[in-house]
Amino acid sequence: MIWTLPNLLTAIRLILAPFVAWRLAVYDVDGAFWLFAFAALTDLLDGNLARLLNQRSVLGAWLDPIADKVMLLTTLSMLCLTELLPLWLLWVVLVRDGVILAGAEAYRRLTGGLDVRPTLSGKLATALEFLLVSFTLADLALDLGMDAAILPATQVTAAAVAFSGLRYVWLWGGKTRAYLRKNAGRH
Repeated sequence: MIWTLPNLLTAIRLILAPFVAWRLAVYDVDGAFWLFAFAALTDLLDGNLARLLNQRSVLGAWLDPIADKVMLLTTLSMLCLTELLPLWLLWVVLVRDGVILAGAEAYRRLTGGLDVRPTLSGKLATALEFLLVSFTLADLALDLGMDAAILPATQVTAAAVAFSGLRYVWLWGGKTRAYLRKNAGRH
């Protein structure tokens, strides 16, 4: 059965993303914050329940990171498009993600395979993106008074995102050069 409780929680997170965006589009930061917080709770629960209930699945393994990325990128995009975060941050994230996707596709086409593992710098960048989005929404919705910390947090996040993109380019460039050297006489 593919629609286990963990997979349903993950699907809920995916479904909530456009609602978070909608609430931000109409400047309802409170509503967006609570929807985002609920989505974060589903993220916390789905993997733990899958392990606890022994309901790990291929669908869940694919759907979970997709739901995470959709929620994060949707919320970040809307925060930037509504000028609650600087627009340049969105460009840094989109360029990094585009370079990673294009590089992965180019490598897959060249080699016929692709074994993608997240790097520590990629995980750190994603964690910082998530924290920035979470704290920005919380600060605005709950009036936490963290306004002064948002810009430095944005700059640190952008630097981590840019570094992780460069790191992926470096690693995959090395893999590509090694593949080409190994297979130079075969073509």
